[in-house]
Amino acid sequence: MRPARLWTTPSPHLLSGILMHDRFTHFGKLLAAALAAALVSSAAHAAETVRLAQNLAPISGLTIIAKERGFFEKNGLDVVVSNFSSGREALQTVLGGGADVATTAEAPVTAAVFAGQKIALLARMEYSDDKTLARTDAHIATPADLRGKRIGFSAGTGSDIYTNTLLQRAGLKPGDVTLVNLRPQDMPAALASGSIDAYDSWEPFISNGKKALGADARELPTQGVYAETFNIVVEQAWLQAHRTAAAAFLRALLEAEQWLKAHPDDAITTIAAATRMPRDDLAAIWHDYVFDLTLDARTLDTLQRHAQWRLATGNAPQGAALPDFGRIVFSAPLAQVAADRVRLPARAGNAQ
Repeated sequence: MRPARLWTTPSPHLLSGILMHDRFTHFGKLLAAALAAALVSSAAHAAETVRLAQNLAPISGLTIIAKERGFFEKNGLDVVVSNFSSGREALQTVLGGGADVATTAEAPVTAAVFAGQKIALLARMEYSDDKTLARTDAHIATPADLRGKRIGFSAGTGSDIYTNTLLQRAGLKPGDVTLVNLRPQDMPAALASGSIDAYDSWEPFISNGKKALGADARELPTQGVYAETFNIVVEQAWLQAHRTAAAAFLRALLEAEQWLKAHPDDAITTIAAATRMPRDDLAAIWHDYVFDLTLDARTLDTLQRHAQWRLATGNAPQGAALPDFGRIVFSAPLAQVAADRVRLPARAGNAQ
């Protein structure tokens, strides 16, 4: 019979191995727990998707920069961009449920308000003057010389109100000229062919015309006649359900504005590439664009001025009255991001 084996104290090497195994096991458990927590946290803070309907032009410079430079992502947003050739198309896409946010000028905004659409204007991000380009052989040196001429314009846009204002200031009536409704992108070719004598539009279509006609083009002195604004617009129902995302979107635009102003050369390069515009062409008109994320008196004045034009020219529903645009200007998201950017007159705008 074999004698029973008595318990003996483990060797130091054995004890060291046991302790090391326990330590690694404990560390592994901690690591697994940390990874699991990170995954849960990541899922809880996943980027919120926002669908942006964007007029792909330099006037959408802040949204372009925010997307291309990662400011949307930095602020917890996954912004999916659909590009359009006009702000009208962009806003129609939002109203049709195809996007959440639109970049658009005041003309589509006033049209939507007169149509009873429940929209919310969250900020103005840019403004710039409309302009007039003429053929030199049409002998048009001042707005008064437009009498009897064929003028290209874009009906229902800022070009429309600019044209009417320009004629009024020159002492002319719409009947004193021949107005030709054209898309902005078709105006340079129409001017070059001689089918029109001048056209009223915004950049980059004025510079495109200058490039196409060279010495045969002449820009008229019309600074200050009418400046179009470019704005961030959503539906009120979307704003109510996505207040955090709305504030994050505006915060990204504010950071984009700050970056754009600190790095103008890089901003020109980025925006020119996104819009497929020759960089030198954009650089030549860069200072025409005033990028400023705000809500101010200009924002309201431009809306009211455009609405008054609609009423005076029959471009509003019959029997319509001047809307109170303070009801569709929602200042709370911008105030949450940067209170000093809300510069509305007292009691103007919706504080929600």
